Amino acid sequence: MKITVLAENSSACGLPGEHGLSLFAEAAGRRFLFDTGASSLFAQNADALGVDLEAAEFAVLSHGHNDHGGGLRTFFQRNRHAPVYASRFAFEPHLNAADLDIGLDPSLLDSGRFVFVDEELRISEGLTLRACREAKPVTAFDPGGLKTIRDGRLIPEDFRHEQYLLVEEQGRRILFSGCSHRGVVNLLRWFRPDVLIGGFHFFRLPLDKTLAEYAAVLDACPTVYYTCHCTGEAQYAFLKERMKQLHRLRTGDRLEL
Repeated sequence: MKITVLAENSSACGLPGEHGLSLFAEAAGRRFLFDTGASSLFAQNADALGVDLEAAEFAVLSHGHNDHGGGLRTFFQRNRHAPVYASRFAFEPHLNAADLDIGLDPSLLDSGRFVFVDEELRISEGLTLRACREAKPVTAFDPGGLKTIRDGRLIPEDFRHEQYLLVEEQGRRILFSGCSHRGVVNLLRWFRPDVLIGGFHFFRLPLDKTLAEYAAVLDACPTVYYTCHCTGEAQYAFLKERMKQLHRLRTGDRLEL
């Protein structure tokens, strides 16, 4: 498996970063894009890194927030054929704690490029999307005051629009998660991955006993972690001191597994 980080909050190589996430991957015999970041930046960085977006056979949208799907229109312009696998609920309204819109541009629906996913979809051999909406979280998670609108009512976000990509190859289980909004510890129990790639959504958590407890639980698992984006810089440093198999991904990084 090969992964190139096209967009992430920080940078490893002088290329610009942004608050968002976009990864280009080659795995299970396929080439694909996982999220498109917040803007067209992922495409500019792809050019600088020698990544051919036209070669992507499909794209996955991890959830319906604009820091992961803000570059979709650019992707449609740069790649005229690849379907985009998104949750059936991705285009529901999504708001942050200040009630500001953080959802996707609804005009994107006119593209005709989306394949909408319910609970589970096998893309091809070794590549499966799962939403885990039926799986009850067994540990708490921090939604950060995010909200949605359903049946005309403003309610706390339940992240039914989030999905995860499980790659199974060479006897390993590698899980891609955009933000792990439903709780990274829950994802470990649901998928039991050998490798987990994605954000932990810890950036609002204070550097205290709670975060130390998360670190202990994560470190007790045999999983190797490559985290990014919404984990938080201070939180990552705190976790790194307490975890043996934790690594940081930044814009421009190339990872081979």
